[in-house]
Amino acid sequence: MLLKVENLSKVYQLKDRRVEALKEVSFTAREGEILGIVGRSGSGKSTLLKILRGVETFDSGKVEIDGLEIMPDSDPETVQRQRLVTAIHLQRDFGLWTEPALNNVAKRVYSRKTGYETIPTEYDLEYEDVMSEAMEYLKLVGLEKKAKQLATILSGGEKQRLLIARQLAKKPKLLLLDEPATMACPATKQEVLDTIKNVNRKLGITTVVVSHLPEVHRYLADRMIWLDKGEIRDEGVPEEVLERFLSLLGEAAPLTPRPDAPPAIRVVGLYKRNYLVGTGEVLRIDDLNLDIRDGEITSLIGSSGAGKTTLLKIIQGIARPDEGSVLYKLGDSWVDMVEYSRERMEVRRNIGIMYQEFALSPRETVLEQIGYKLGVKGQDVIEHARKVAFDLDISDKVLDVIYTLTDMMEEEAKAVLEKLGLTTEVFEELFPRFPATEAKKYAEPVFKVLDLDLSILEKYPHQLSGGEKVRVSLALLMASNPKTLVLDEPFGDIDPITLRGVSNAIKRINAEFETTILLVSHHVDFVREISHRAVLIEDGGVLMDGDPDGVCDVFVSRCDASYLKRPPGTMAPLGKA
Repeated sequence: MLLKVENLSKVYQLKDRRVEALKEVSFTAREGEILGIVGRSGSGKSTLLKILRGVETFDSGKVEIDGLEIMPDSDPETVQRQRLVTAIHLQRDFGLWTEPALNNVAKRVYSRKTGYETIPTEYDLEYEDVMSEAMEYLKLVGLEKKAKQLATILSGGEKQRLLIARQLAKKPKLLLLDEPATMACPATKQEVLDTIKNVNRKLGITTVVVSHLPEVHRYLADRMIWLDKGEIRDEGVPEEVLERFLSLLGEAAPLTPRPDAPPAIRVVGLYKRNYLVGTGEVLRIDDLNLDIRDGEITSLIGSSGAGKTTLLKIIQGIARPDEGSVLYKLGDSWVDMVEYSRERMEVRRNIGIMYQEFALSPRETVLEQIGYKLGVKGQDVIEHARKVAFDLDISDKVLDVIYTLTDMMEEEAKAVLEKLGLTTEVFEELFPRFPATEAKKYAEPVFKVLDLDLSILEKYPHQLSGGEKVRVSLALLMASNPKTLVLDEPFGDIDPITLRGVSNAIKRINAEFETTILLVSHHVDFVREISHRAVLIEDGGVLMDGDPDGVCDVFVSRCDASYLKRPPGTMAPLGKA
């Protein structure tokens, strides 16, 4: 056995509680085997991978990798040897040098000799051998034709494959993959999964894959382990383990029909060009027209780079098109989010936005965070902000810009504030948070719809489960009862059981509050289950618009995503079987 784990245990001691991350976990992996690990959020999967990599300690048990024994009290030299025979690829790791792809791999090759990443000069005797070996790794991941391209301008899938090539250049005995390409579109994910298979077949390297996605394990794994609350609950043939794991899925809540719904948002004659230095035009939107209907859940799907995120930012009023309008219904009037008007702030107040990197503030209770959100999006906040802005000699147009920043990512907002000569403290003056009593009053009906206990209001984020964190994030958006929710792929890396709960929560929000919901997702089963309507975006245009099942079928076919093709009789994790 190349990998042997015996009675592995790990406890985290937090301020208010003791968390048993792993409890006497034992398993093996044969040389050349792909071992899949599945489990709900918080089951101990990532902790296990970190221990196998040698970057996390453990309390008891033993790990053996290619004859090397690692114990809780192993000396630093043993742990360093462990790190030399293992390599890990993390789901959100895009740490690449701003140099050609070949150089990125060559630096990792040469680091085996030097201990740090550099490249020998062309006059060094090692130069040809280092560059030749680096090219072999690029060939293994199918990037030999991209060898001279800057790593930073590669596509998402190419970057993922380059990262795998860099890990292989370490010549590890054990390759650890944590959620490979989970957030990527099906076409990109297919590239990465095929690369993993190819590397395993040609090098015979033992690989451990952690993923929430059953379809990834079906495509890759020779054998599977199901981790549950830090313990191995099941082990064996992938399809059999997955069937038992997915039996925990709750029932899908019904989707409330919205027949003959009128438009709530109208995208009219949109034109947009995006350019990238060194590559020229990378996105072209020409005369795009789209209606988002009132009270419907509409999903935008499409491959990476198709224009979904750019379109979503324009609809949010965060990015500007080169031409065109984005009209929101406000009472009996239409307000254009592209052009300044006094009414535009009121439209924005009624929009709730959740990004991919959604995060709760670790230093504030849930109730405090709801108070802040209400201070920005609650009733009458705009009237108050205009009075304060007048006293601060801030014009209405500048106030409009500042209010736009409350819907942007923190770093982007800071950069714009600096250009205006302001700091984030201006938010506190213009939009003071609501008191706890008011915040609790607003939260109660939303918590009821989202099946959240009111005791959660007094908790900090670290005290919540993965599913609770997602539903609390939705509660923050819904506290001010916005007319529109915009969700930019925030649920791509949660397990299918938690995702079913999130799907049901979103459908309850839609049913109870008649909220118009616009979301972007690469998860086709999630789109099938949750949507009244799906829109396929390709090359900056609408390729298909209609029934989610039909649109998703066309999308999967165009992606040539064979990993999504389930064997006959297997269970669909979400959506319709």
